[in-house]
Amino acid sequence: MKVVSPEQMNVIDKCAINEYGIPGILLMENASMAVVHEAIAMMGGCSCKSVIVVAGRGNNGGDGFAAARLLHSRDARVRVYLTGSTNGICGDALVNMDILKRIGVPIIELHDDKDLDLMACDMKEADLIIDGIFGTGLNKEVTGVAASVIDRMNISGKAVLSIDIPSGIDGGNGSVMGTCVKADRTVTFCLPKAGLLLNPGCEYAGRLVVADIGMPACAIDKQSIPTELIDEEMVAALLPLRKADSNKGDYGRALIVSGSTGMTGSGCLCATAALRSGAGLVYAAVPKSLAGIYGACVTEPIILPLEDGGTGVLVKECSEQVLASIVKMDVAAIGPGLTSSAAIRQVVEQVIENSSTPLIIDADALNAISGNASVLNKLKANGVITPHPGEMARLTGLSIDEIQRDRIGAASSFAREYGVATVLKGSRTVVALPDGRIYINPTGNAGMATAGTGDVLTGMIAGIAAQGVPVYDAAVAGVYLHGLAGDRAAEIVGMHGMVASDMLPRIPEAISQLSRRTYLDG
Repeated sequence: MKVVSPEQMNVIDKCAINEYGIPGILLMENASMAVVHEAIAMMGGCSCKSVIVVAGRGNNGGDGFAAARLLHSRDARVRVYLTGSTNGICGDALVNMDILKRIGVPIIELHDDKDLDLMACDMKEADLIIDGIFGTGLNKEVTGVAASVIDRMNISGKAVLSIDIPSGIDGGNGSVMGTCVKADRTVTFCLPKAGLLLNPGCEYAGRLVVADIGMPACAIDKQSIPTELIDEEMVAALLPLRKADSNKGDYGRALIVSGSTGMTGSGCLCATAALRSGAGLVYAAVPKSLAGIYGACVTEPIILPLEDGGTGVLVKECSEQVLASIVKMDVAAIGPGLTSSAAIRQVVEQVIENSSTPLIIDADALNAISGNASVLNKLKANGVITPHPGEMARLTGLSIDEIQRDRIGAASSFAREYGVATVLKGSRTVVALPDGRIYINPTGNAGMATAGTGDVLTGMIAGIAAQGVPVYDAAVAGVYLHGLAGDRAAEIVGMHGMVASDMLPRIPEAISQLSRRTYLDG
């Protein structure tokens, strides 16, 4: 599903109205009908129910006015509170407000504490509050009466339905503009806005419903929309078919370069995840003095000892060994558990500059190049980096807060500048490709906030890419399936105390859950 910014949605609206002749008031009516449908579902009916509509002075308020009229016509008791004066309301919103006045629905202007107290009293008796204060065009902090109204709504204890977006959320990046409505459900129109899918916006939206309001597909298709929400159908289409007459060589070879003293678990998780994702053969290239530990901990991966001078940390001379192995592989991943040293930096840079095999660069490999990110421009094949916000901050020089405030912007600008697919991990992982395409992942949960889950993701991307899936597509599929495996693990063990290894047996289950068959009968 395509995901739009507020600016893109505004262009689509204008195109539908100005180029295709669809009256704006018709779109508003369709939007309000979708709101009423969700309102009735939330209340378990409509007749004799008490509804408070809190409206702003723009088109979002106009949707609220129209919804109030439709609920009134269905025998609900409706009162409308307006954040400001009715003077200056214009266009389609004015048409719907005037109708409300004519049919006797009360519209109370909110100016001071007395008005707010009246609204708070009404809220105590309400079955539902509908939030129509601000739409996706909000571009400044919420202050004054509107902020007080939102605070009263949030402490009312009543169910809240937001129109298009919870008032106070930035529609582009999901940030809170001072204060915002905490909705139980949000009905948005035509296409989801990025701010509804990214944190913290997604936490305030509650259950998200995307309603078709009759926007012509041609108005959408005329726009260049690079962002999509990853879904099951998309991922299923990316996965290779499993043929009955096949062998391990048909599903590729993946190399995992990892490990140091005290950090052997990273490589074990990564290599096992690659196999669980369907790779035919996985090779764990690890420090020679630790090879016995890996051999004892994992049985299926093939262990390739690398020179470490007996220290448990790779030495720069092992670069040739790694590169000699990589040429035999379909994909390679480097970074989990490597630790930090000058030698590691040299190894990572040598691999990046000389490998003709697609690379996945993670963890300590990212830390190794954090002072020299431009080395990524020397990649000979497509590459993927998988930083968490801290690693992304070190790569870019931005603060973690800056990264988190604009996750799409941070990932996409880095991907374009350095020509590498950027998987910015975290809640609602973002995958940004060098060509400008952006994907937002909806799967995953807080139980995955534990050591090793990033290593699992790296292994999954490698395992999918080994099977012949282009590495950029493998990144998109990998993040979705990674979150899905985490969700399945959480269902079994719960989020508290869930560990990365709980996800490993869930990976093939997650793949099997997809609707498309990923094998062929003989």
